[in-house]
Amino acid sequence: MNAHINSLFERQQVLISAHRGSGGGSIAVNTTLGVKAAVLHGADIVEIDVTASRDGEFFCFHDGCEQELLGIEPNLQTFTAEEIDRQSYIWVDRPGRPAKVEHLLPMLAGFKGRDVLFNIDRSWWRWPNMLKALDGLIMAHQILMKCPSWEEAALDRLRQFRVKFPFVPICANPEDVERVINDPRLNTVGVELITNVRDHPWFSPETVEECHRRGVFVFVNTVTLNTGIPLFGGLDDELAINDCPDAAYGPVFDLGVDAVQTDWPALVRDYRTKRLGPSPDWSGARVAARS
Repeated sequence: MNAHINSLFERQQVLISAHRGSGGGSIAVNTTLGVKAAVLHGADIVEIDVTASRDGEFFCFHDGCEQELLGIEPNLQTFTAEEIDRQSYIWVDRPGRPAKVEHLLPMLAGFKGRDVLFNIDRSWWRWPNMLKALDGLIMAHQILMKCPSWEEAALDRLRQFRVKFPFVPICANPEDVERVINDPRLNTVGVELITNVRDHPWFSPETVEECHRRGVFVFVNTVTLNTGIPLFGGLDDELAINDCPDAAYGPVFDLGVDAVQTDWPALVRDYRTKRLGPSPDWSGARVAARS
């Protein structure tokens, strides 16, 4: 189950995760073209947001962004699948090439067997139906499930599911890590460490090394959200662009983290090459093969 993840680490050393894919110009986020653009920009992982219609179809969309992206007020969760199929992304839709909200399963299936992982976000309250649907794709080795470490109901659904999807819990403190890291019923392959301050245990190379010793990789998020709340102590993409990449990504790489989520994958790719070279030797985190 985890061999594909390990092979990516062996080749790329620090993995790059593209937040919602790469949107811009005529391409919307959370779409097939957005995934393809992210991969071309150097992403090894693409984060996809999930919503569902009121009749149970899964779509690639961050609900709450309807006004901004679709020009409508209602939340897509109140729509039927047929009604969602009629929605288009404003600004990028055009005659002959409509930009529709995409169904999740066909989009993922289009990348089956490709050298890319998908980080599935905002779906944990939809488990286990979501897990059953993903299992039908027979590509669990390309999927990283994510939920906060403190979401016990979601953890129980994941524990009970027969297929042990690779799992990356969101952890705000060391207790969150301890809650999941030794659970034999979970295939915990990594931990996403979040904090809005720099005076935090996460800013210790020893903490990262301890995660490695326990067989999980360390994932941090340098995305700048519209809430303005830093996800990793203010080390974010805006700092990289406004100041210089070394100001934001340098301390992250110094910690020895294994994966970085960004809205600008090409920027992190170039910084990774600058720091590590194209093919450096590496002996960091390896994920235990649990299934």
